Order: sequence, then C-alpha cells, then structure tokens
Amino acid sequence: MENNVLLQLDHVGICRDENVVLQDASFSLKPGEFVYVIGKVGSGKSSLLKALYCEIPLRSGEARLLDFDLMRIKKKYIPYLRRKLGIVFQDFQLLTDRSVVKNLEFVLKATGWKNKADIERRIGEVLGQVGMQNKGYKMPHELSGGEQQRVVIARALLNTPDIILADEPTGNLDPETSGQIVQLLHDICKKGTAVIMTTHNYTLVHNYPARIVKCENACLYDVDR
Repeated sequence: MENNVLLQLDHVGICRDENVVLQDASFSLKPGEFVYVIGKVGSGKSSLLKALYCEIPLRSGEARLLDFDLMRIKKKYIPYLRRKLGIVFQDFQLLTDRSVVKNLEFVLKATGWKNKADIERRIGEVLGQVGMQNKGYKMPHELSGGEQQRVVIARALLNTPDIILADEPTGNLDPETSGQIVQLLHDICKKGTAVIMTTHNYTLVHNYPARIVKCENACLYDVDR
C-alpha cells in the first residue's frame, strides 16, 4: 500500500446474514480526505463501515486499513485497530449513568491512559474542539440530540485517530443541527483527520460538498459531482 493511502480496498465482498451487500468493491482513502458514502437504506453503507472496524468479516478481496490487513487480522489485534479509528454512531451509545466527562474518562482509561492530569487535559481539548467545553458536568439525558452527537464526536477524537467513521451521524437530528454536525466533521477533516460519513441526506451532501461514493446494487463507485 502506498505511504499516502490510509485505506485500500480491492475487489472486496461483504455479506450480512448470507446476503451479499457489496461485491467486487474497490476504494481508497487518503489522509485528510472527506468522503460521503451515500445510498438507500439497506444498500450496504453501514456494513462497509462495520467491516472496516471488524464488526463483520470481509468475504473476499484485499483490504488494508492503516497497518492492518483486514482479511487476515487476528481477533487480539482488533482493539488496536479500533484505537486508531474514531467511530461516531447514529444512536450516540453514550453511557447514560455518568456525566460527559466520565464518559470520556471511561474511554481513555479503557485504552490505557493512566495519568490523571493527562486524562483531564485531553478531555478538555476534545470538548473544546466540539464546542462543549462548558457541558462536561452534564448527564447525557440533559443534553439535546445535537449536543450528544458533539460529545460522541469528542469521544471519537480522544485517541487522535487517523480516520473518523461516522455512520449516519445526523440520522436523529433536525436539519439545522445536522448541518452544524457536518460542518464540525469538515472542520476536523481540515486539520488532517480523514472522515468517511454514511448518509442518505442529499441536502447535506449538496450543502457541504466533498467526494461522494455510492452504494447501489451491491456495487461501490465514485460519483462525479
């Protein structure tokens, strides 16, 4: 794989419950690139992301992500791969029994951070990056959907990932908030973190232009804007 490529998929096949969702799919991602993956519900967008963080297996082809061979990766190495990725979920998946700061602290401790001052500093940095620096004491249920998604993006940034995988990050948000979240992801991308975002919201794609890849009829292809 070339040095300037973060992700290279060649003729990859992905199945869900024995159904082929993508076949013969090829795709590459460079540092600092923003890519929308569009397509109808069920077209394979989420399956593609899940295959990248090894939630579901690839069935065929060649796939390299960062320094990992996704076709041959051993189970014990998957946590190390996931630490290099920031994953943003549509349904937030925040721990509801603890504050924003404690949610972020939990992730850092789980990924090997031990120094209390370093943990506090890093939490402060990522909350500042997403405009939530004054909300760290709040519980998830006290936040709006947009605020919760900002916290999820902060969580994704904690370990300074090379790539953010955002799976329908605006799916539960109103149009104005959706635009703010997509703008935030573009701002993060401009600082060098590559972003792959799945969406079926074509208004967002139009308003915040970037490279577009489409999932359709089990195929994956670039769309010329």
